[in-house]
Amino acid sequence: MFFRRKGWLRKEFDEKLLTQLNNNKEHWQKQKQLLDRSFDASEEAICQTKVAQVKYYFLLKEAKQRNVSIKR
Repeated sequence: MFFRRKGWLRKEFDEKLLTQLNNNKEHWQKQKQLLDRSFDASEEAICQTKVAQVKYYFLLKEAKQRNVSIKR
């Protein structure tokens, strides 16, 4: 009875993981573009770009570990 719900929960959290992965990828790309377009980048902008990159790679690693993929 309790074990049937496990598959449903896994699907729900996998979908949330993919949503977060896509959002963080967009955020990282925006930060990277902002950094590339700036003439004199501040330390804060560089750090924010690195943080966004690390968050994206962490979620990508987690998705890979869970064998989650986007079905098109």
